[in-house]
Amino acid sequence: MRVSTASDEQSESPDLAGIPTPTSATDPAPRPTRRVFSPEYKLAMVAEYENAPNGEKGAILRREGLYSSHIIEWTRARDAGALTGGPALGGPAESAPVKRAKRTAEQVELEKLRRRNEKLESDLKKTRMALDIMGKAHALLDELSESAENDEPPTRS
Repeated sequence: MRVSTASDEQSESPDLAGIPTPTSATDPAPRPTRRVFSPEYKLAMVAEYENAPNGEKGAILRREGLYSSHIIEWTRARDAGALTGGPALGGPAESAPVKRAKRTAEQVELEKLRRRNEKLESDLKKTRMALDIMGKAHALLDELSESAENDEPPTRS
């Protein structure tokens, strides 16, 4: 234990509570480390999550301290085959195959154009149906107006 002297008080600045704190304060908390999950654990969690009833999926995530994004990412990696033949350790070497599975700019643009084309075709179909209905309504109104013109108004006797 060390006793504070007058020269020590000059190098330390008191905080609001009157307790001296060092001016070159180092963070006493250790820096958090990223969790690493083995491929076997990932596969087991994905299988358990998929087999769980809807009401218990959140309980699995809470129990394991996971997020739904973990399961989604691991499911995609499993479907791409990255979890079965990948390295045993987690980290960048394991996530590299998932990154390679991403779509290229041309594929993204092609998918966007296909969705736009489907929407435009749907809109065109709706417009054609509306025009067909309008044409039929116009023909019906023409027939009604012609029949009204041909009918003589009733006469009073």
